[in-house]
This record gives sequence, structure tokens and C-alpha cells, in this order.
Amino acid sequence: MIVTSDRVHLPGDLNVSRLICGLWQIADIEKGAGPLDAERAADALEAYVEAGFDTFDMADHYGSAELVAGRLLARHADRERRPVALTKWCPEPGPMTEDVVRRGVQERLHRLGVGRVDLLQLHWWSFDHPAWLDALHALQTLRDEGLIGAIGVTNFDAAHLALALADGIAVATNQVSFSLIDRRAAGGLSELCARSGVRLLAYGTLCGGFLSETWLGRLEPGAMPDWSRAKYKRFIDAAGGWGAFQQVLAAAAAVAGRHGVSVSNVATRWVLDHASVAAAIVGARITESEHRADNRRVFSLALDAEDRARLDAAFAATCPIAGDCGDEYRRPPYLTASGDLSHHLAAIPGLYRAEPVPGRPGRSRVASGSVWEPLAGYSRAVRVGDHICVSGTTATHGAQRCVAPGDAGAQATYILDKIAAAIAALGGSMEDVIRTRIYLRDISAWEPAARAHGRVFGSVMPANTMLQVAGLIGDYEVEIEAEAQLGRS
Repeated sequence: MIVTSDRVHLPGDLNVSRLICGLWQIADIEKGAGPLDAERAADALEAYVEAGFDTFDMADHYGSAELVAGRLLARHADRERRPVALTKWCPEPGPMTEDVVRRGVQERLHRLGVGRVDLLQLHWWSFDHPAWLDALHALQTLRDEGLIGAIGVTNFDAAHLALALADGIAVATNQVSFSLIDRRAAGGLSELCARSGVRLLAYGTLCGGFLSETWLGRLEPGAMPDWSRAKYKRFIDAAGGWGAFQQVLAAAAAVAGRHGVSVSNVATRWVLDHASVAAAIVGARITESEHRADNRRVFSLALDAEDRARLDAAFAATCPIAGDCGDEYRRPPYLTASGDLSHHLAAIPGLYRAEPVPGRPGRSRVASGSVWEPLAGYSRAVRVGDHICVSGTTATHGAQRCVAPGDAGAQATYILDKIAAAIAALGGSMEDVIRTRIYLRDISAWEPAARAHGRVFGSVMPANTMLQVAGLIGDYEVEIEAEAQLGRS
């Protein structure tokens, strides 16, 4: 890894700007006005390239962003170095065959008009459906074929990023929220990055524009006019509210005044100074005022101990945002532009399907599809009345493949996702779990398994037993079973 003042090298021979131009605003603009004129929009991006900001981040759902970027890339096709295009693929959870993944990547190639996607980033809505691992392995195959330069993920928490790495996926980047207000990425995720070499691409660094002089001393706003500010107002509320936010903003303004720069410069520099962060993503203005000259001042700004102490003192007035990176898309409180996503998540097909047990009224069950279930006579989980029992579950994926061989923590993460899927299929949730049992091949692996358990059940606190059983089969390090009681107070 080679880092200069304004550029960074990433796997896949990618040389990117440390300030990446995000194209999410295209979707917001097009909601009311219809598709942009691609050539005129590409002209706006060209101005960023000329100013040294030649890296653009987009997604399959950012309106015509990929098409606009494709026009820009075509203009530079014959030049020694063309702009860098990072895009995201956000499929609905479901079977991820190689054909499904290939079609998703080929659509990105077609819209961008290129033969290789520089960085393809996978977003996955619900880890309860484990096909995200199939998708990543298929992307790795396409990378080996030369259709992808490097593989990234978006909004992965530390546990699932660690699972992907332990299962052999060469993840280059993880795109997550990271700002003076949302500091979750500075914890366990940054620690994992230090161990693994994965780099973070930070979005939300300016909190949708709230981290600027414009909002200093202002009264708390009511309705937000666009999705970006609606989203980040929810982050501000979760971090302690408008008063706490104003203390952070005032501290950033004091630091900015001391150095003769903008609040936005201070907010961005603070994020970029974290060793785990490769780059920060700032919005590319297509039809609004532009801030390229101000953005360049980030690279002449150096925060010192006094600056950091001032910011740290302001942080003390805020509340840490709960959970890990990406949780805002998967569980309450949903800190997204759309707010509560529970209806969206509920509509996603589950991993398992509940079936009634013939001749046994009040009893239902789910099966994993393992050949051993009918042979050995068991189900993945059974519900009788309001009680659910989940069989001892291992990190078996697909056709009897063991996930993350030798890594007890990663296997425990995968197992708990399977247990959550089984309980959900029978009408319950992990909040209903009253007892768990963890079996370990080697008792020395107790801590990573316990931490994985705590990440899921830290607020539920079921009764738990952990013991060593040296006879687990094959590469399995952990086995977990669970019981849930529905309707408890």
C-alpha cells in the first residue's frame, strides 16, 4: 500500500483519489426531473477530472449514474490514464448462481461501456440468507477472468467482513458510513482492517451537508427537502440530537477557524487521518454549486493534538450510534433515507420454509435440505406451540462445504445467521431466544465464539452453556443449538 497526499493505491492496480466523487445525487435529481442529459452531465464530471478528482463512485440504483460515467470513460478511452469507476451491485437476497452474478456484472460493464469494472462492490441486505458468500466467490471467479479489477463490499459489519476473509475472499474495500457524528467504523472494523489490509471507503463524511458552516447555530430543521439530509438527520438524532450535534459542529468550526479552512475540510480530514480509511466519498455536484477548490484544501490541512482534543471533548456530549457499520440497513433504528426498512426486509424471501408436520397439529418444522436430515431423522428446527428448538448447527454451506475452516469466530457468525433464519421461518426472532449451547472442538477458541454470540445476543441475554467436545467432524470448530419461546413478556 502506497499513500500520497491525495492518492492511494488499492488492489487491482487501482490508483484512486483520496477524495472520491459520489454520484448518488443523480438518482435524487432524476426523481423529479427525469433522466439527465448524459453528455452534459459528463461535462460536469470532466471538470472534476481536470481538477484532479478522477475517481467516481456509483451504484446500479443511482439512476443513470453508470451511463453518465460511461460517457466520461469513453472520452478518455485512448488516454494513458482514464478516470476510475467504482460501482455497486445490490441484488435482492436469493440464490446467487454463477449465471446470476455474471449477468449482474455484465450489466455494469454494458452501462459503463468498459471491459473491466475497476472495483465491483457487493451490497447484501440480509445476512440471514447466506448466498452473499456464493456471490462473492462468483465475483472472485470473474475477477480472475479479468472482468473485475478488485472486489469490494458495502455496509458490512466487522463480523461478516471477517467471515468473508476467513472463507477465502480477497476483499479490497468496505464502503461504510464514517464521520464526526457516526464514529462506529473507528472501532472493531478499523481493528480488522489493520490486521487484514482491507481499506475503508468512507461515505456520509459531511452528513449530507450538515457538517458545514451553513448549519452552525441554526435552529433544528423540520422536514428535509431531499433524501440525503433526511437520512443524516436521523444519524444526528441517534447521536444525541441537535444540541449535541451543534457542540460537535462548533468544535469543528473552531478548528477550521484556527487553520483558515472550512468545517467540511476539518470533517473530511478527521476521517482521512484514520489509517483504515483509503478515501472519503463526497458528492459530485451535477447541477448545483461546486466545491472543488475548497475540497483540495483538505490535502494542505494537518490536524494537531489541540485540534483532536477539542473534537474529542465535543464527542463526549454525543451518544455513540448503536451497533456496527451497516446495521442501519438491517435492524432498528433504521437510519436510512427511507426510514423503517422492516417492510422491505420482511418481503425478502427467507432461507428456509416452514412446513406443517403431517398428523401433528400445532407442530411445524424447517429443513436445511441436507441429505442427512431424512437419513438421520432430524429437522433444522421444530416449532411446537410457542416453543422453537433449533438443532445443533454447524457452518455448512451449500453442498456440505464447511465455511471458514479453522476460524471459530467466523463459523459462529455464520451459524448464528442460519439459526436466525430458521427461527424467522417459524415465526420468531432472535429476540425470542431463551437458551443457547455452544460446542467447541478446542476450548482455546472460546473467546471468538463468545464474542460472536455476544454480538447477536448482547441485549437478549439467553441462558448459555459452552463446552468442549473434541469430536466435531471435519473442519468444523463450532456447533450451536438454540431454543426460543414466542410471546414471552
